[in-house]
Amino acid sequence: MAAFHEVLFPLDIALKSAGGPERRTDVVTLGSGREERNARWAHSRRRYDAGYGVKTHQALSQAIEFFEERRGRLCGFRWRDRLDHSSAAPGGDVSATDQAIGTGDGTTASFALVKAYGGIYAPYQRRIEKPVSGSVRVAVAGVEADGTSFTVDGTTGIVSFAAGHIPASGQGVTAGFLFDVPVRFDTDYLEVDLSAFAAGAIPKIPLIEIKP
Repeated sequence: MAAFHEVLFPLDIALKSAGGPERRTDVVTLGSGREERNARWAHSRRRYDAGYGVKTHQALSQAIEFFEERRGRLCGFRWRDRLDHSSAAPGGDVSATDQAIGTGDGTTASFALVKAYGGIYAPYQRRIEKPVSGSVRVAVAGVEADGTSFTVDGTTGIVSFAAGHIPASGQGVTAGFLFDVPVRFDTDYLEVDLSAFAAGAIPKIPLIEIKP
């Protein structure tokens, strides 16, 4: 059985869920009262609770079926983050110049999709490995590339230019895209209390991002 299933968690449940990025930082308070802070993780890791999106018995049945097919924590899958699933600015449309993904040198043909956060003090670049099929647009030196001049690996987020279309030295390569987050269930047990659920209780369905 594959460790990752290229299938999207039910979208109507995902769009009503809760979650976001997590970082791991050590903070040590010195005798003087000053602090020393150290980042244990170079990259953030996202956590979600799909239970907030389960409002009906039908949705609960969908979630259980999806959980069983993934064999609990065993197999990963795609998750659509309602807040952060586009290369564009909030509310904007995807364009081929949204995100800088590299600079040509005349020989490099492959570039990884990334999304930048911030831009003044210490911008963070996040690797994007699960672009939405058909959503990726690419530009070289500000000019959008024809769809036949490159391919996109939807399982790794790698953009590869065809021979004769490799970016020349110094040419900026940019991209725009929609994307999913690779996640897995963070439990092997879903506790369902139908009496509590009918009264308004929400079952916990924890998910955690899978890092490469």
